[in-house]
Formats: sequence, structure tokens, C-alpha cells
Amino acid sequence: MTVIDDARALQDDLVQLRRTLHRRPEIGLDLPLTQETVLAALEGLPLEISTGTTSTSITGVLRGGQSSERQPQPGRAVLLRGDMDALPVHETTGLDYAADGETMHACGHDLHTTMLVGAARLLCAHRDQLAGDVVFMFQPGEEGYDGAQHMVDDGVLDASGARVEAALALHVTSAFLPAGVFATRRGPIMSAADVLRVTVRGAGGHGSAPHRAKDPIPAACEMVTALQTLVTRRFDVFDPVVVTIGAFHAGTAHNVIPDEATFEATVRSFSVESHARVLAETVRVCEGIAAAHGLDVDAVASELYPVTVNDGDEVAAFGDTVRELHGPERFVEMPNPLTGSEDFSRVLDAVPGTMAFLGTCLPDRDPATAPYNHSPEAAFDDRLLADGAAVYAEWARQRLAAR
Repeated sequence: MTVIDDARALQDDLVQLRRTLHRRPEIGLDLPLTQETVLAALEGLPLEISTGTTSTSITGVLRGGQSSERQPQPGRAVLLRGDMDALPVHETTGLDYAADGETMHACGHDLHTTMLVGAARLLCAHRDQLAGDVVFMFQPGEEGYDGAQHMVDDGVLDASGARVEAALALHVTSAFLPAGVFATRRGPIMSAADVLRVTVRGAGGHGSAPHRAKDPIPAACEMVTALQTLVTRRFDVFDPVVVTIGAFHAGTAHNVIPDEATFEATVRSFSVESHARVLAETVRVCEGIAAAHGLDVDAVASELYPVTVNDGDEVAAFGDTVRELHGPERFVEMPNPLTGSEDFSRVLDAVPGTMAFLGTCLPDRDPATAPYNHSPEAAFDDRLLADGAAVYAEWARQRLAAR
């Protein structure tokens, strides 16, 4: 039997696991039900299991090519990652296994977790074929909690006793890609994400007499406009940045000048150089405008996630794996990165690897118009779980066999 045959023999079990996870979504770094479910799914496998100290993460180490009687020795290792957390979204898919309440696996992390469990089962069944160790990274807190950094701090990259030499993460999409297509690219694959928080401080007064007050609203509005000009005049169009103001708050009544105005922006960039510059430049613009208006300002640009950068050689190896398993039509190289962000960037900052995508659009939907990840209507075709698990497993086997 091939790895595809073995994976497809697991398909029904994988669907059951995925739907169990989907019914019980959890948010953030503390996922006790999810952790319990995953640990139960891994029970009986020859894995060295550890759990996180600052989160409900799970790390499993499979010692390849070694019998259980031998004391494992540090050797070559690769890492496979699946994130486990959900989003504060009320599900409206109408599926018979939909989640109740205000929490939903709207980004497909339940599929990621399930595919990683499938890969663990496949690789454990063929551990004698592995020329090294495999680290399984079951990660909470991807959605804004920097769970990858928590696991890096806990030592996931060295869990086998030696630093992993390559890493792979698969991410499903409910739209954008045709079902069954794997996609990635060399270099930047997802943007850095930062947040700019600004409070403009003035002096309140009567709306009919603005000269007797220090109105923070016009200055804050000018900052919003200037930040858009910053994007087009300070940064290369071929190394873009995105600044979007998502929240703006000021005032309580039409005839009252408030003491302060606040706004928040998401800031995206696609290179290490632009990432560093945009943090400093956005703050400098706000401070300059405040000074021109004679106002005080607190402007803080905070890094969330760095740019997710794929290694060119690793992308080539991943593409070879997909083509060998599923055929050349199932792999494409993306022309451009995505403007979303990922904390798998923490792993790829430390070791070479690949962040890749798998189209799981439902067959009755058009990927060009289907509800996208994070939508309350986002739905994912779990008939592709075995295909994803097979790619995880075969990539690990081939990557460890390469010299």
C-alpha cells in the first residue's frame, strides 16, 4: 500500500475527529477540551508527548528508525505544525455538526489539527522508514495570541534533542483556491501584522467656540489621511504596506468638543525592511501632526507577527512531494503573497520551511465567490483530510531522506 492508500483508510476516522473538534471550538491559549480530544486521538502511538507550560499546547516526538527498547539519541528532525484554536464568530453554515454559541472554527484549524493527527498515525505506522525524528506541533492561540512564540519559548524546535532542520504548516481555505489544490510561493507568503494605537489629547469645550478649546478631532482626522499618503509616498509600490484604520472614537454629543480622540489601525508589510520602517514612520507622522496642532499624542506601533517567509529550496521540495503524491495539476506557485498574517512566521524566522495552502472549497460553491476564512458562513470540505495528512507525512519522510 502507498501512503495515499494508508491515508484514505483513515479518512472516516479523520472526518469524525474533525467534526468533534468543530462542534467544540475554543479560543486563545487555553483549549482544555481540544487538548483532551487530541491527546485521546494520539493515545497508543509511539510518541513522546509533552504539554505546554504557558498554554494547552501538545508536542509529540516520533523517533524514526529506532525500536522502543533503544535510548533515543539526538539526530536529524523535521517539524509539522497544526494550529488548534477557533474564533469569536457565531456560525451560520447550517451544517449538522455546526458549533453552538458565539465561537466557531471559521478558519479551518479543526482540519489542520485533524490532518496532523492523521500524519502522526501514518508516520508511526512506518517509523522504520524514517531517517530521523518528526516533531508534531499542536499549537493553540494562533488567532492573535502568538501561540507559536509560546511553543518556541517552551522548546518545540528542540523537542527531539536537536534543532529541527525544516518545518511545514498547511492552511486550508474555504475560498480562493479550487478544492484539492495545494499552493505556496518562495519568499514572503504572508504579511507582517502590526497595530497602531493613537490617542490625541486636547482640551474640551463648547462646539460653538472651538477657539477656546483644543479640538483633537481635526488633528486625528488629518493623521488618518496622512497615514494613507505615507503608504504611497514613503514606500516602494513593489514592496507594499497596507494601513487600515479600523476603529475611530471621539466625542459624546454634536456640540461638545471632547478632550481626546482615539483610533486604531492594522498595519501590514511584506519585507523585513518595510516592517521595521513602517512601525517608526507611522508614529512619526502622528507625532508631527499633533505638534503642528499644539496637541499631545500617544502613538504606539506594536508588532504582532513578522513577515512569513518561505525558503526557496523548501518550497521546491514541498512542490515535489505534492506532485508525486497527487499529480502536477494539484500544485501551483502563487504569484503574490496574501495580506493575512501568521504566527508560523516565528518558526520560519528560526528554521527554513514552508507555509502552504490547501483549497477545501465545498463542491457546490465557487472558490471565487465562496465565503472566505473567518466568515460565519465559511465551510470546508473535509473529504480532503486524507490528502492533507498524506502530504504532511510524505513530506516529512522525504525531507528526512534527503541529504
